[in-house]
Amino acid sequence: MTRSDTDGRNYDPNAAHAFPDERLNDVLETVTDDEEIQAYLEAQNVNPVTRKGYNDHGAKHVEIVRDRALCLYDLLKEQGVEFNGASEQGLDERDEPVIVALAATLHDIGHVVHRDDHPYYSIPLAADVLERFLPSFYETPDRVRLTGEILHAILCHHTEEEPLTLEAGVVRVADALDMERGRSRIPYERGGRGINTLSSQAIEGVTLTNEGDRVVVEIEMTDAAGVYQVDELLTAKLRESGLESHVRVVAINTHDGDDRLVERIEL
Repeated sequence: MTRSDTDGRNYDPNAAHAFPDERLNDVLETVTDDEEIQAYLEAQNVNPVTRKGYNDHGAKHVEIVRDRALCLYDLLKEQGVEFNGASEQGLDERDEPVIVALAATLHDIGHVVHRDDHPYYSIPLAADVLERFLPSFYETPDRVRLTGEILHAILCHHTEEEPLTLEAGVVRVADALDMERGRSRIPYERGGRGINTLSSQAIEGVTLTNEGDRVVVEIEMTDAAGVYQVDELLTAKLRESGLESHVRVVAINTHDGDDRLVERIEL
């Protein structure tokens, strides 16, 4: 379900999801054509990358997070996992991936205000976008409920907030799954050598598959520095996501030398 783009990050923007729905497809098509959303996705990269030298948080990051969130959602559904966000609001099952997709799309727009505490800035900005965007797809009662679920998932991609729905947990974990070296290309080329940049440079690829009763996230790395992406960032996102019992993480060091400090990590 993945391919490699020119930045060396695996994603498939045209992936055929296991639970396709006409509404989700319509929403995704409209997102692509929405001038305001696309402007946010470009503008939100200036503070983290240009001004603070952090990894990519722009349009490519969002595209990959959304694709991996929907892939993770599909695999969990294949496992028979029951999602609670839409159902507890009386929404349809087909609204589950819409919550996931729109939350993944808008989770980082608060970066246009500031990198620090950006999830809290994302909430009012995303609420304004959704107030304009959702009436094309939903009547008022469902729109109100869907907006609440999307904003909850946006807020809870931040590790300080506990996800109360599996839809939010999927977005939270998927945010950490964009970890390959392409994400840190710009700060690295500008001389950035912080742990986020160096650890990302060590990650070759990420794949998601179903094995037994778990979704397996396999991470290929070429240097022990990649452990930071796995043990600090991904583990922190997975913790209290609601997905701990459904996801297994395996990191493999593919470096061929005899000086490998780490060969394999399994969480």
